[in-house]
Amino acid sequence: MRITAPLLVIVLSVVAAPLAAQSPAPKNDYSKPDTWLCRPGLAEDLCAIDLTTTVVTADGKLTREAFAANPKAPIDCFYVYPTISLDPGGNSDMAIGAEERAVIRAQFARFGSVCRTYAPLYRQVTLTALRAATVGKPMASDRALAYNDVADAWRYYLEHDNAGRGVVLVGHSQGSGVLTQLIREEIDGKPVQARIVSAMLLGTNVAVPRGKDVGGAFKSMPLCRAASQVGCIVTYVSFRSTIPPPPDSRFGKVPGDGMEAGCTNPAALGGGKGELHAYLSATGSSIVNSSTQPVNWVTPAKAIDTPFVSVPGLLTAQCVSNEKGSYLEVTVNADPKDPRADDIAGDVVTNGKVVPSWGLHLIDVNESFGNLLDIVRAQTKAYLAKPSR
Repeated sequence: MRITAPLLVIVLSVVAAPLAAQSPAPKNDYSKPDTWLCRPGLAEDLCAIDLTTTVVTADGKLTREAFAANPKAPIDCFYVYPTISLDPGGNSDMAIGAEERAVIRAQFARFGSVCRTYAPLYRQVTLTALRAATVGKPMASDRALAYNDVADAWRYYLEHDNAGRGVVLVGHSQGSGVLTQLIREEIDGKPVQARIVSAMLLGTNVAVPRGKDVGGAFKSMPLCRAASQVGCIVTYVSFRSTIPPPPDSRFGKVPGDGMEAGCTNPAALGGGKGELHAYLSATGSSIVNSSTQPVNWVTPAKAIDTPFVSVPGLLTAQCVSNEKGSYLEVTVNADPKDPRADDIAGDVVTNGKVVPSWGLHLIDVNESFGNLLDIVRAQTKAYLAKPSR
């Protein structure tokens, strides 16, 4: 499988491979600094990185947007990353590699502007296992091991770091699946639910009864329908407006009569269409596929020396629900008359052809990162104003 897009392969989700029985693995000790990718006070906090962005406007003008973390943020964010590990086994080891560093930079470190950042390392089901499954040669992997690691990290965080603070759960793909299970088993309907500012379960199918916001995946945590709403779920899977989910899509559909995949538009939680505030890879490069051709964001080409670009006005989105599924429909507002690029990377490409069933899964987070941050800012204010805190 050759995949070309910003982050490319690193944000793929795990598809169902048969799970073999595994011998019990020893628990991780999350009091040790080397079991965390991001955590305040680490000697090397992977969230402490340069996220300077070049803003590319439609007229071709380039300006720089500086980034600053907020170490005094009043809430926390707890992140579980997607399928990124290139380790050879079915489950990853506990060594921090280039993949983990890249996904933190791409999907999570920017949350440091609105919250204290926590991201545990965990023995996830690997990209190696995913690739083996796609060619009909599944390898033994243990999803329970991955979940138990995250659950142990969550319990350690609650006991030693949280101190009663509000927390946003953030996940993508496999990470969102793990967090879905964590919410069901450790949070939903329990006292700790009062500390949840929101849960951002991105790039996964969260089941809800059609036309309703709660009652499927979770008993008491609804979909978010306003930025001032707290204790709710932000979730979506994204597809181009020009390439909707095909019948064999793995996203946007859930089993069960009367059920659908929840969709909350980060650009317009209350419904309708809104502008996406994207933070996209400036180069289109990948830690896996370094041969990706650089993106020319303006014509004539201008040098961009920041890791990310923002493209105001280029992308809009709306939630749609039809016979194809329930998903976030992303429109690229191309204008051949202006000097800015008229398209973005983000598709899964195999043998030179786009794989429609994946949609824009690779950039579910990047395409709306600025909107997600705005939501957290608004939710933080609402959470801190709650009289019951």
